[in-house]
Amino acid sequence: MSCGKDELTERLLKCLDELEECRSDLENHKDSWINSLKELSEIEDAFEVDENNKLHGKTILDVGTDCVKPLYIALKYEPSKIIGINEYPCSFASDVEHESKYFIHASTEIHFHDCSFFDEQQLKVLGIDKSEDNEVPEEDKKDDKFDYILLSKTLHHLRTGECVAKERNKEHDHIKNEKCCINRFETEKIFERLLKLGTRVIVYEYFDPTEEDDDKVRGRGGFFTSEEWNQIFERLISEKYKVRFIKPIRCHLNKKEQERVSAKLKEVDLICFYVEK
Repeated sequence: MSCGKDELTERLLKCLDELEECRSDLENHKDSWINSLKELSEIEDAFEVDENNKLHGKTILDVGTDCVKPLYIALKYEPSKIIGINEYPCSFASDVEHESKYFIHASTEIHFHDCSFFDEQQLKVLGIDKSEDNEVPEEDKKDDKFDYILLSKTLHHLRTGECVAKERNKEHDHIKNEKCCINRFETEKIFERLLKLGTRVIVYEYFDPTEEDDDKVRGRGGFFTSEEWNQIFERLISEKYKVRFIKPIRCHLNKKEQERVSAKLKEVDLICFYVEK
């Protein structure tokens, strides 16, 4: 009888240990899960989801993925495929990818890759980028595009130009590749690349240039200023891209509407819009 109690006690202690591990894991990641769900509720209008569920059967490339939004999107809308890439993937990415197979609709694939948006060769190896594959007929390349490219709090990490930190702070001591440097955002270059990979680019961004960007890596990062946003919008308009704002106001961006958007930028710290050719 005592042996049975000992076994029961041992099993109970093991369950308590496992429960504590789960509690600790949830505590460490709860903000990511909660914030991602809140952000998705603001982003999903950019997918133009309606009663016909336009996301069903579509493909999504999540650049700079947090690994959480893809899971929520898959559960709610059943796209055919979501691929997330990040140079510094979440610690639970492999768990989400593996475990999701058991409770997500069988027609939806989720894959996460440790990959840089700028590593074109690796993107080709992974089958993500086929835009310059000469063996694929031009008419078929359109079918290889993702339906949507999602950049949630990621666009400001796609800086590739020279350091502009001195424009913000005249005392900035520029040293090449120094972490404190902030690269210029090259609008035409980045959006041309994004629109080779996908049909619609959805941008959701938090910005506050007075705050430190905790995950900035050398010159790649640093929140956009209002002036930078206006430069981005002007270049998108000049390149004749279709730009539609979801937040802070709903409008198709043109020179007239840009004045309204610019005024709103002084009142908000979150914006959401999408870009198409």
